[in-house]
Amino acid sequence: MKIKFGKDVTQDLDKAIRHEWLETNGLGGWAGSTVIGANTRRYHGLLVAATKPPVGRMVLLSKLDETIEIDEERHELGSNQFSDIVHPRGYQYLQSFEKSFFPSFEYTVGGIGIRKTIAALHGENTTLILYEFYGVNSTFKLELQPFIAARDYHGLMKANDAVQQEGSFQDGIFQVQPYEGVPELYMAIPGADFEASPDWHFDFQYPIEKYRGLDFQEDLFTHGRFKLTVDSPARIGVIVSTENPAGRDAFELFRKEKRRRQRLLEKIPVKDYFSKTLTLAADQFVVQRGDDLHTMIAGYHWFADWGRDTMIALPGMTLVTGRFQDAKRILSAFARSVNQGMLPNRFPDAGEEAEYNTVDATLWFFVAVYKYLQYTEDHNWVRRELLPVLQEIIDWHDRGTRYNIHVNDNGLLYAGEPGVQLTWMDAKIGDWVVTPRQGYAVEINALWYNALMIYAELLERFGDSAKSRQFRIRANKVRSTFLELFWSDELGYLYDYVDGEYRDPGLRPNQIFALHLPFPLLEGERAKQVLSIIEEKLYTPFGLRSLSPDDPNYRANYGGDQFSRDSAYHQGTVWSWLLGPYVTALVRFLGIAAGREKAVQVVNNILPQLREACIGNVSEIFDAEPPHAPRGAVAQAWSVAELLRAYMEDVLGVRGRDQRVGGHMIEQLREYRQRVAAAS
Repeated sequence: MKIKFGKDVTQDLDKAIRHEWLETNGLGGWAGSTVIGANTRRYHGLLVAATKPPVGRMVLLSKLDETIEIDEERHELGSNQFSDIVHPRGYQYLQSFEKSFFPSFEYTVGGIGIRKTIAALHGENTTLILYEFYGVNSTFKLELQPFIAARDYHGLMKANDAVQQEGSFQDGIFQVQPYEGVPELYMAIPGADFEASPDWHFDFQYPIEKYRGLDFQEDLFTHGRFKLTVDSPARIGVIVSTENPAGRDAFELFRKEKRRRQRLLEKIPVKDYFSKTLTLAADQFVVQRGDDLHTMIAGYHWFADWGRDTMIALPGMTLVTGRFQDAKRILSAFARSVNQGMLPNRFPDAGEEAEYNTVDATLWFFVAVYKYLQYTEDHNWVRRELLPVLQEIIDWHDRGTRYNIHVNDNGLLYAGEPGVQLTWMDAKIGDWVVTPRQGYAVEINALWYNALMIYAELLERFGDSAKSRQFRIRANKVRSTFLELFWSDELGYLYDYVDGEYRDPGLRPNQIFALHLPFPLLEGERAKQVLSIIEEKLYTPFGLRSLSPDDPNYRANYGGDQFSRDSAYHQGTVWSWLLGPYVTALVRFLGIAAGREKAVQVVNNILPQLREACIGNVSEIFDAEPPHAPRGAVAQAWSVAELLRAYMEDVLGVRGRDQRVGGHMIEQLREYRQRVAAAS
């Protein structure tokens, strides 16, 4: 599970700033930066607090830079990028970076060894920065200088006169409210003195924001410096929080948080490098919504909780990892938000009313409920709390709901109207919907068929056989019409969407859902044909392309300003989450032996990504052509979840309530695990 880099990375600026770490707090907040502590994004910071969990996020403490003074010689450990220089160049002292349960940094300065570990505490806006010193032969001084942003996480700060320039420092705790309406910030540094020297520092630069075509320069405020004298091997625990940390011990808090994370790994049935790494990554996305409910952050750093992403990710995040209570709370939260038969597309950052511009989130809800029941057999709760919601959803779709979403006489689900984007391919630039897909979309109707089949299955389980038969008849009609409308003998695959007489021949990955969902729509040679063309044209080591390179609309690279990025988002850009459905389809239609053989190779190919971008996590997207640079959000929920689900269920054969490795896999499991470990 340990991921480690030596000084060949940590002391190479170009390499180091491309590697990031992330600590999350279960509220929607986090701490994160590069491995050398040089912030390259506006979203980086040591305390990014969720003031209205899981949203209302603010970058409070941007940095805490360290200086070691030995015999009056100062050694600055921090690193910051300015317009034409990096200053200081503290990365020259950084011997290694390691990520296991937490990110840790090993420095050597004048013969003194320094281990720094950073941890975000679950359930509160609190970050721990722990220092351990060894090899100390004489007294030296440690200086800590905080840099405060105190702003919305999407914004940037500029020098101003409104900042509160004076804080209080008593009993080792610094306290300040930087601006009116901003949470108070506390920093506990036991044994420290505080030297006030309030001042602005100008022109910190964030190169990734520049690459994204956004503002990238910021001014940060410092209130002064904390100073300590260290005269023997020692450890110092710093607590940064929005709550007063008086009486709390940083190392005891750290011990409890580490134990919480260890317990997560105790729940998973297979404990190898891949499953443990992704299980810890999965934990970062499950967050609190309200007092007793949970939801899921779609991705870090800029996403909140999205209905579609949450429902897709729920099995991998919570079911294969044994977090059944979290799954129940997430399903309950979204069931309560159903309106006019629709799940929300997203909850806005500032906590406003939910937005409902999605057709597929609601249908993925059926799949999530079905999977939840497979893993938990929680029949009473599903029948009491969720079955009426599922019935309400179907009724609304039958009579028609928002955005012209309605069931037509042919039984298929039609969706869309000019100017809106409703499927997961949802990029929109001004009034331009990049991939509108209005009409009958292939994955939407695969999901609709599954919704009807799942509802029929639940009715049967709950004793209503007559009504169950009615819905199976409806589903069979959908299946028949679907095959007639979408299958092309000439192309050898499914049309992407149909609207009137138009059948879109664009080769996209959306048809994979007709193979991987609980109730597939294709079988036999047709299924193999689809897998073959996907492997030939769409598969890459890091995911599936969103459009075939043969298409004139294909875009190989994702970058530049927002127009450039959004116009490429679903026009070739590789999406890693699609590897999950792809692996499921491989095992289902190529057979246990051949399918798993290919599936293991898929896992081996994605393994290097765990050491790139956000370490121990999986990026949202990648460029469509080699070297397939990671792009978009550095940590994406459905990317992690679908890889973890497919690995557990399809590669290892662990599924459902009985979370033991299937008997047919016992002899092969050791070989597969060894191959995955070797690739890591």
